[in-house]
Amino acid sequence: MPDLSFETAARAEGARHVAGVDEAGRGPLAGPVTAAAVILPQGIEAPAALNDSKALSPRRRAALAEWITAHCDWSVAHASVAEIDALNILRASHLAMCRALEGLSQPPCIALIDGNLLPRDLACPGRAIVKGDARSLSIAAASILAKQARDQIMVDLAQQHPGYGWDRNAGYPSKAHKQALLDLGVTPHHRRSFAPIHNILCKEGFVSD
Repeated sequence: MPDLSFETAARAEGARHVAGVDEAGRGPLAGPVTAAAVILPQGIEAPAALNDSKALSPRRRAALAEWITAHCDWSVAHASVAEIDALNILRASHLAMCRALEGLSQPPCIALIDGNLLPRDLACPGRAIVKGDARSLSIAAASILAKQARDQIMVDLAQQHPGYGWDRNAGYPSKAHKQALLDLGVTPHHRRSFAPIHNILCKEGFVSD
């Protein structure tokens, strides 16, 4: 279970505002990549259920998202499909993370970043934490907001483009999603730089290898 060890250590070194940062949506074939940044207030007791978003039921995740947005300094940001295709998914994820940090009301003294790499354009000191969403409460909180926000975007896009099941698969390459790509074709919300989409477009003559 995540705890406050990283946050406590950072504050012991003089960091007053410690932000946890995570993203959602690196693996899907469609939709933006979304990042969130969260600063947990000092002295507040986080809900015992606060955990990596992947370990939570949708109902529990929604309830925790309400608590986080009510009690914490938080920000959610995105990188678009066009930015993903132009930059690559890693750089686009980092762009969304930097945007999320910029959206906080309090400039963080340090950012705890989920993963093994820090964004190039990070505006504050940072620490990369592998599996951080399962180790840091701030990162776990960010993972919840990022997933909650991105899932809602995909539900909305599913209404505009029925047939792909984005309200259920969030754009990930499920069997139904891949079949819909063959039956219905590629939408403007699909990531053309991802191999399955690129290969379909090549077969249809829209792009060349």
